[in-house]
Amino acid sequence: MNQNAIPTHEMSRYEWLQERTKGIGGSDAGIILGLNKYRTAFELWLEKTGQVEPIEVDNEAVYWGNEMENVVAKEFEKRTGKKVRRTNFMYSHPDYPFIKANIDRLVVGESAVLECKTASAYLAKEWEADEVPATYLVQLQHYLGVTGKEKGYMAVLIGGNKYIWKEVERDEELIEMIFKAEKHFWEYHVQQFNAPDLDGSSAAEQYLKEKYAKAEANKEIVLPGEYKDMIVQYEKVKEDEKLIKTAKTEIENKLKAELKDAETGLTDTYVVSWKNQIQQRVDSKALKEKFPDIYKEVIKKTSFRKFAIKEIK
Repeated sequence: MNQNAIPTHEMSRYEWLQERTKGIGGSDAGIILGLNKYRTAFELWLEKTGQVEPIEVDNEAVYWGNEMENVVAKEFEKRTGKKVRRTNFMYSHPDYPFIKANIDRLVVGESAVLECKTASAYLAKEWEADEVPATYLVQLQHYLGVTGKEKGYMAVLIGGNKYIWKEVERDEELIEMIFKAEKHFWEYHVQQFNAPDLDGSSAAEQYLKEKYAKAEANKEIVLPGEYKDMIVQYEKVKEDEKLIKTAKTEIENKLKAELKDAETGLTDTYVVSWKNQIQQRVDSKALKEKFPDIYKEVIKKTSFRKFAIKEIK
């Protein structure tokens, strides 16, 4: 057995996820480099430092993801005539053991790995011509860097009915860039517990809310000079936000006017719905008037810090 690999076939899903927190995996590479549209480096930092549990989808999604991986891999064999095999190991880089790789398949008889993906039909343009989405490209190069393999194949089933496979050559310059970023993230941010730059994620918002839950009464500080520009930018964004909200509402109103009393409207690529919804909520005003004693018993006080900016005249 490769001394830089640990067996995973007897690991539970939870154990496998915990093992992943001990280092940087291929799917983390795009997050660290700022290429992932759905997760940020700050969210990843919270996970790697044990401040939140590793993000996991439900068992149903895991099951179907694994099932479709088999389908995509078998179709790759049919279309290329190549043979692939599973590898039930978590590999580590020989020089940087915290840089890890969980690859989908090894290609038999070649120094190559296969990565299997499924994608929504809405993302088909990202796979046109020779294109591979950037976050998947760095994931594959990460795997080549860890395993020492010379080539990667990317196979994807798009929208459940379009199959594409692509060959990706090893890119030493890109691998070096990926590993440099991952090394900095692990050593500086994770091991030394330095948070990455705060971002607009809900995770960052929650982190600040919990870390600085209470303000010290009457405490006042002078903000550094560069924060004035940030505040000006904030005010501009707020104005832009209002314009965007108005434009969004205008489009919604036009669509609703066209739907009239129809629940749904169709185009060749979209479904628009405007359906009746029933909500059951407690009328707190009526509860207070009719049952004041019960209202006093169930009322709950909450404490929070309100953020506001006001220009000094």
